[in-house]
Amino acid sequence: MKRVLVMLLIASLSFALFAQGASEAPKAQQEIRVLLANHPYGELLKTKIPEFEAQSGIKVNFESLQESQLTQKLTTEFATGSSTVDVFMTRPLQEGLLFIKNGWYAPLDTYDFADYPSNSVDIGRKGNSAFIVPLITEWQVMYYRKDLFAQAGLKVPTNFTELEAAAKALTKDGVAGFGSRGKGAAAVTQLSSYIYNYGGLYLDKNVAVFDSPEALEAIRFYGRLLGTYGPQGVASMSWENLMPVFQTGKLAMWTDASVFYDQVVDQTKTAIPAANVGVAQLPKGPKGDSPFIVVSWGMGMSSKSKNPDAAMQFLSWATSKEMAVEAMLKNIPMARNSAWANADVRAKMHPGLIETQAHAAKNGYPYDRPFMSAVGQARDLIGEVIIESINTKGTSTKLPALAAEKAKAVNDLLKADGEYGGN
Repeated sequence: MKRVLVMLLIASLSFALFAQGASEAPKAQQEIRVLLANHPYGELLKTKIPEFEAQSGIKVNFESLQESQLTQKLTTEFATGSSTVDVFMTRPLQEGLLFIKNGWYAPLDTYDFADYPSNSVDIGRKGNSAFIVPLITEWQVMYYRKDLFAQAGLKVPTNFTELEAAAKALTKDGVAGFGSRGKGAAAVTQLSSYIYNYGGLYLDKNVAVFDSPEALEAIRFYGRLLGTYGPQGVASMSWENLMPVFQTGKLAMWTDASVFYDQVVDQTKTAIPAANVGVAQLPKGPKGDSPFIVVSWGMGMSSKSKNPDAAMQFLSWATSKEMAVEAMLKNIPMARNSAWANADVRAKMHPGLIETQAHAAKNGYPYDRPFMSAVGQARDLIGEVIIESINTKGTSTKLPALAAEKAKAVNDLLKADGEYGGN
């Protein structure tokens, strides 16, 4: 009998210890899904994610997509309710209004935005909540070949008249004098500064006005430059097509976003010594000196995230002051004020980027496209006008009617979304 009791006691103790061990078993590792853009900052994050995983114990399953593919994927997944994404890079000017209106961003009420310019946060705000952490600030600059300018005895152009003269002089020996985006919708952002400097706008009080005389003059000028002095096939080129042309020595001047400098001078990909690449502000136009300066990329959380705590931990790390400084040291222009004030950053960053950022911050325009929910469709419509101008070197007699037709179509989009006329 005693033996039976002893055996029962041992069994009960074993069961208790097993149960206790089971209850204290480690929880399953948290996992989050992150969508990144094929962008210099996205590339930096990819290299640092193993460090975050080691520090946090959170597994990060990430995907990297071209910008338009990223927007399309997010929109499709959110609209169909099939998304499992937790954190994602996002373009405030491209999809911000649409995503906020549809409730696809989670409110970031616990995030500290004190280190950001207020207007960079406001673009992703509705009511009392902010939904987007500003990541990248971009402004338009002109990359140029110092050696070609020296050989031609030219000074860096400071206005549009000098810009066209330099493009003409530098177009020789298989080198295109001037390049900028010509591929329809992609060209809209880069055309914007030209329109502002001619005294025009895309939207005025939420009414399309890119068919105004001022805007048309800018579109003709842009088309004449690209059609006459641009690389062959420029009407189908975006930045990823123009950069290799510049890097192979076949382009003398290129106006585009400031964020590309580090890639432009990457000595593993370019035939041009970094010392021969200059960065200058966009030459001023007849009625303005206002390049765009925008929050081109931010980061948001999905309102449907199944792991909000882990997602917030990743978002806070990916947008931290430390990551911002590391990015700035790689010539990626971040939105945080403290990153621009960092002494190491200022000592390393190209002087042209520091100078052009200061100019754009003071004089720049905070949009590089129509700010509206249906911005993708609007860009496609405006892109048709740009291509018509490039293909005719700015001389098309159809341009006024075409621009008026597309402006009406953009107004119809604004009306459909309840945004027309300042609503």
